Amino acid sequence: MANFYHSVRLDESLCKGCINCIKRCPTQAIRVRNGKAVITSEFCIDCGECIRICQHHAKLPTYDSVDIMKNYKHTVALPAPALYGQFNNLTDVRVVLTALKIMGFDDVFEVSGAAELVSEISRDYVMKHTEHWPIISTACPVIVRLIRVRFPNLITHMLPVLPPVEVAARLARKKAMAETGLPAEDIGILFISPCPAKTTFAKAPLCTDKSEIDGVLAIKDIYPLLLGPMKQAALAPEDLSISGRIGIGWGSTGGEAGGLLSDSYLAADGMENVIRVLEDLEDEKFHDLQFIELNACSGGCVGGVLTVENPYIAQAKLKRLHKYEVVARSHLDATPVEKPFWKNRLEYEPVFKLGESLLENINKINLVEELCARFPGLDCGSCGAPTCKALAEDIVRGKASENDCIHILREYLKEIISPFSMLDKDLNQGESDQ
Repeated sequence: MANFYHSVRLDESLCKGCINCIKRCPTQAIRVRNGKAVITSEFCIDCGECIRICQHHAKLPTYDSVDIMKNYKHTVALPAPALYGQFNNLTDVRVVLTALKIMGFDDVFEVSGAAELVSEISRDYVMKHTEHWPIISTACPVIVRLIRVRFPNLITHMLPVLPPVEVAARLARKKAMAETGLPAEDIGILFISPCPAKTTFAKAPLCTDKSEIDGVLAIKDIYPLLLGPMKQAALAPEDLSISGRIGIGWGSTGGEAGGLLSDSYLAADGMENVIRVLEDLEDEKFHDLQFIELNACSGGCVGGVLTVENPYIAQAKLKRLHKYEVVARSHLDATPVEKPFWKNRLEYEPVFKLGESLLENINKINLVEELCARFPGLDCGSCGAPTCKALAEDIVRGKASENDCIHILREYLKEIISPFSMLDKDLNQGESDQ
């Protein structure tokens, strides 16, 4: 079993033991035990849904402090296109890019510029690999991890290309080393992220040995620090932008698919919708589709839990911003970049299996079905598991008992109390007869 790094953590001191998070988790990774939530590491895909739903703020994202900039002689900011959707009345992305330099970064490199390169690579791959249609996007690390643990039959459909942020990091480091003469370790490549899942990718990337991202900063931390410098930058913005309509469009749902310049696609966002699409794809319900774009967050990356703006307002802002932009500014024929295909094959992680062998697994599945038949099927969550089936699986794994179900416990207590109730009734009857 692989080691699992996670960018979502629990603050037990804030947890009230409610069941909101266990109901929202798309992989049923959370249980409530002894009045506190517990995250099952191997089930978690770092989607951030528990952070979004927890009203007590007990689920927290992991990312770097702005102070990480002090650790390097030269720092390069990698702004996600979702960053542009956070500001009111923004008409020129160069204002944000210039403000990042005024704020303290030595240089900037737009992730949206790398996205335009990935769009070109994706167009070529999709047209050359019709046998794998529909091709599933892999830019969102949550989707990659979800398919790895829950939809192994769809792995062959996945686009084997590294996400734009990693491509941007590699190009930014190469550029910085050439311009400054500094060694790689003195250069800090810092991604300004809309979600904690990018931290997971930077610390424990899939399908590549190491990420070139040195740190992940939250949009919500950078946003207030930019407001002052943006006023200054607006007077004389530097020409730092390397992306157009295609690259900026990646910040919201449909942007990646739009970069393919094809109408044969499907774009879905939000974990519930994503899972429905993947289930339908497994059931072969889609025909004549070339590409499927999937985003874990509603609205796309603008809906990440590390943003500050409402995702749908941010989506509208991005559309207005790139409406009059050129189609693209970054092109493969003008950018010396090594094709960023996966170095390692994505492997299925059978984290949900109940037994070590096929026979053991079948026997335990039968036990789960027997237990489910005894449970009321209410999926109330009072046991600390999201569903009756999840509780049954926990019991088979040895992590829970039947009496965790309050309905089973009530019947059990009735059986214990019943003889004493009858004895008490007989005694009362005897006293009345006397």
